[in-house]
Amino acid sequence: MTFLSILCALLIEQLKPLRADNPIYGTVKLLAARMELWFNAGDAHHGKLGWFLVMAALMGPTALIYWLALRLSPFAALAWNILIVYLTLGFRHYSHYYSSIQLALNSGDDVSARVLLAEWTKQDTSAMESGEIARIAVEKALVTTHRNVFGVFFWFLMPVGPACAIMYRVAEYLARAWNEPEHMKNEAFGKFAARAFYWIDWIPARLTAIAFAIVGNFEDAIYAWRNFASRWQEEAVGIILAAGGGALGVRLGTPLQGAANVMPADPTSLESTDLESDAVPGEEPTARALQSAVGLVWRALLLWMLLLLLLSVAVWLG
Repeated sequence: MTFLSILCALLIEQLKPLRADNPIYGTVKLLAARMELWFNAGDAHHGKLGWFLVMAALMGPTALIYWLALRLSPFAALAWNILIVYLTLGFRHYSHYYSSIQLALNSGDDVSARVLLAEWTKQDTSAMESGEIARIAVEKALVTTHRNVFGVFFWFLMPVGPACAIMYRVAEYLARAWNEPEHMKNEAFGKFAARAFYWIDWIPARLTAIAFAIVGNFEDAIYAWRNFASRWQEEAVGIILAAGGGALGVRLGTPLQGAANVMPADPTSLESTDLESDAVPGEEPTARALQSAVGLVWRALLLWMLLLLLLSVAVWLG
């Protein structure tokens, strides 16, 4: 059932992609904003209470409906699974930005590529050259694909899979919404949300990095993972981008803030040789790297689906 649910949801999304600004996502954002407004009194434990209440409000009904559907019919449970996976996957939420940037760079239209990248990443791109545009687009795509696809896959495999998939996507959103906005950066309220997502994403991030290594340049991916992942403040992002860059054979990450809104662990403490591009395996990103990244993601997706199929067959035969 798990494999069929994911396969059907992926096929439906290819035919009818769910917009990133759909009403369901809007409801989750409104709930998160209301919880922050009601519970943020300046202490970290208020954020912890708000986090658990948001999760209970969303995971509880999802799990209950799944249990009722199982008792009603396997087909009802399958339909519910497909719906939840479709809602939690985001394989094509932002693909139009990526495809448009790729077309613009291939045609030499750096101006349009900068505008599209600025809309996508919400950062100033006015001074970026084509190589930096390509690098940031690839970084953003790899991190977004992990959080919108592969992380969801992992948690959907857990018991009460639909509720766990909801937990992963909502935890990722709360970690951003309660920490990244300017008025929340120095607040204690979002600390628990960030820490909770760190642990929730600990295994999925490493599985994604392993998948990139298997379907790409394995030796360079593992080398970059071991030696350069610490350049990012966010551990999971560092692992994904280091392994992804090594698998692609391109250099990702700079001492400056990147597309994934991450900074080096401590720019002042790094030796100059650590930041030299020739210390990192691979070439400087170009427009061709965007196409290579698409191929890497699709191969990793096929690897996940193959493993899910084998697991489903093993469970069915067992």
